[in-house]
Amino acid sequence: MDEKPLKRNFLQRLLGLCATPPPRDPDCWQVRDGRLVVDLARAPELERPDGALRLEGRGLPQRVLVVRAAGGAYHAFRNRCTHAGRRLDPLPGAGQVQCCSVGKSTFDHGGRRIAGSARKDLVTFPVHQEEGRLVITL
Repeated sequence: MDEKPLKRNFLQRLLGLCATPPPRDPDCWQVRDGRLVVDLARAPELERPDGALRLEGRGLPQRVLVVRAAGGAYHAFRNRCTHAGRRLDPLPGAGQVQCCSVGKSTFDHGGRRIAGSARKDLVTFPVHQEEGRLVITL
């Protein structure tokens, strides 16, 4: 396994502070009819591989992390580690996401657990592109 832990100090991990900020344009996404729709033209965070959007609040029934993989595919996860419920961050260059806590549970882009304290896989959501938008079925 080629785990690449994120660089955080112990206090950041203890508090579960994630490195992925909220979107620069808070209006780049909306929830409608059980789907989360992200306007890619308004989400520069997803222009590059390993880019991510942390989406929460505003009628969203659960936190969501959207990640762009190195090959250009998009992945969406319930942004809640299955161990202690902390947020997740992408691991640059690894094709993985990692819990922001001390346990550093790590998962592949399919949501499968690779390492750490978690014992269950992540909840993932289907993602497809249509007319410059990501559509994520919740």
